[in-house]
Amino acid sequence: MSTFAIENPSTGKTEDTFERIDDSARDGILDRSTNAFASWRQTSIDERAAILFRVAELYEDRKAELAEHIGREMGKLARWAEAEIDIVADIYRWYAEHAHELLADEHLPAQNAQKSVVKKEPLGPLLGIMPWNFPYYQVARFAAPNLLLGNTIVLKHASICPLSSQACQDILEEAGLPKDAYINIYASGSQMDAFVADPRIKGVSLTGSEGAGAAVAKTAGENYKKSVLELGGNDPFIVLDDDNLDWVLDQFALIRMYNTGQACNAPKRLIVQEEFYDRTVSYLEDKISGMKVGSYDDADADIGPLSSIDARDEIVSRLEQAAADGTATIRVGGKKVEREGAYMEPTLLTDVDPSSDVGCNEIFGPVAIVYKAKSVEDAIAIANNSDYGLSSSVWSSDLDAAFEVAQQLNDGMTFVNEASVTAAGLPFGGVNRSGYGRELARWGVGEFVNEHLYRVSDQRSAGNSPAL
Repeated sequence: MSTFAIENPSTGKTEDTFERIDDSARDGILDRSTNAFASWRQTSIDERAAILFRVAELYEDRKAELAEHIGREMGKLARWAEAEIDIVADIYRWYAEHAHELLADEHLPAQNAQKSVVKKEPLGPLLGIMPWNFPYYQVARFAAPNLLLGNTIVLKHASICPLSSQACQDILEEAGLPKDAYINIYASGSQMDAFVADPRIKGVSLTGSEGAGAAVAKTAGENYKKSVLELGGNDPFIVLDDDNLDWVLDQFALIRMYNTGQACNAPKRLIVQEEFYDRTVSYLEDKISGMKVGSYDDADADIGPLSSIDARDEIVSRLEQAAADGTATIRVGGKKVEREGAYMEPTLLTDVDPSSDVGCNEIFGPVAIVYKAKSVEDAIAIANNSDYGLSSSVWSSDLDAAFEVAQQLNDGMTFVNEASVTAAGLPFGGVNRSGYGRELARWGVGEFVNEHLYRVSDQRSAGNSPAL
């Protein structure tokens, strides 16, 4: 049995230690989840909804404690952590409020039968593999709709999140979820392939890296089960005109640096028209260089530490290489901060080669990139020159023009005059290297569900339509 520890990114110090499961524990875990499914699927919609309502209340009641957990684990500023918990409560409450609507039977035209109806039925135990950047929100996105549907869940969280991952299970059980309907496991990524392949697992959802997603998808496909993947993003932020430019750039800087730049759907590439490119760069140089870096509990900090010292060093190394190669110009920042912890300077890049590492691959940290477009058509071409396809945004005082541009972008989510918006009632997901499948809203109960057709015919009409 191996151990792991919290490495507080605000201090660089090792804190609590935890033990991962042995491979021999897998059968017992999956048997427990399977046994829990047999009874959980039989509970009424009202019972499940009541539990989700209570979960929402518990997250709100424990906001300060839960925020402290993820501050210690991955460095999230306290105000960001509390905002994440508010979204989590909204998700559980939304699914509770809409339970009957979401799970309602669909009555089809009879089509030569007495009755044709499709019922939404659960599949069974599901595996969730979740990342560290939004420790509660990522779980809620997956767990709330699937628990409402009647599935059970085995959840492997990122190893840097032992406190928050266990809190997710504890809150669900305190709210009334039967034991083993949700099982948090401390496990390594290398142990997941056997879980995915096991026939007791009926589907798997992963939010994380492209490499992990490819491995999960391969094993899931080989074993005839569905997967949902939410991977990286290199999201464009297109500005069509300079009306309210300072305000738009303030929004870009705020959204890009939110969560210290560690969000898959954050705007990574700012694309502006050449006539106001110089003004944009000058404004952002001042804006970004003035941002204060501080620990998770520093109320005055604009950004916090990265999730780990290794993550910080990897980004700084990539920036140094880009500058040395001439594939990017570092206008602001780009270096680690000389203090204990995983801090780096907020950074602004220009003159980025879109085919280079920092141009075509996601930078998961406080790094903004500005591109110059010669026309609106050129801006669209720059935006679509990516293997990713998570989200995008278009900014303009002309809403019709902005919406026209938005409809030409190759992404799963596109916004006009806002970016990176998430809500319980909106679908979330991407295309291409950003993954596939959707979470939240009614789509959240549509991924791991048996849409079971039932037809009832009387004996006199039976057999009129031969089976094919």
